[in-house]
Amino acid sequence: MNFAIKKHDLIVILTGAGISAESGLSTFRDNNGLWETYNVNEVATPEGFKKNPSLVWKFYNKRRQQLKNVKPNNAHKTITYFQKYFHNTHIITQNVDNLHEKAGNKNTIHMHGTLERIICTHCNYSRNDLDKISEIPICPECKNYLRPDIVWFGEIPYYLEAIEKLLKESVLFIGIGTSGTVYPAAEFINIAKQFNAKTIFINKESVNNHSIDYFYQGEAGSLLEEVFNEIINMCKN
Repeated sequence: MNFAIKKHDLIVILTGAGISAESGLSTFRDNNGLWETYNVNEVATPEGFKKNPSLVWKFYNKRRQQLKNVKPNNAHKTITYFQKYFHNTHIITQNVDNLHEKAGNKNTIHMHGTLERIICTHCNYSRNDLDKISEIPICPECKNYLRPDIVWFGEIPYYLEAIEKLLKESVLFIGIGTSGTVYPAAEFINIAKQFNAKTIFINKESVNNHSIDYFYQGEAGSLLEEVFNEIINMCKN
């Protein structure tokens, strides 16, 4: 790598399912992932929740309970190390787990929501809750159903305006554990590139995108420390 970067430059990191998989979390695209025993339309759409909220809560209870048994991996910890040097580093994650927070990562945007929070289907009520839900929870304020605070298929991801602003101001865009091909995240690298950011991807599978300046194939836990140290060594202040 060879580009100019300063200690206070704005850096955006996009993380995907690959970084969570390295901690042992099942992902929707794994061969052994949770999708295989549940129909996507039944457990990850507003219509599915309206039809059978008990089934949806059964599905998400499994995912929520997983969080109690997994720990951040070396990739998450390396991001914490990187942020101590580049304080103006922001994370946009497509993941709904809490591994970034457990690792001490700062400035994390959960564009698809988080398993740690449940929300009302009708009013603004929400609360943090990772306990097992044995029955369909009811909103204490309006008495409607509560649901996982997850962006389902057909819904608009969170914080898109804030994300776009960060991308336009970024000097460096880094994708970790993601192919960057699922929209709207697929547009992020193009926006950053349009505004002259350098782009780096670290992913287990190959990624075919001409907007990527530097690509490293392999597991983030193995590669990220070397990549980040190279960036730090290029820093001029």
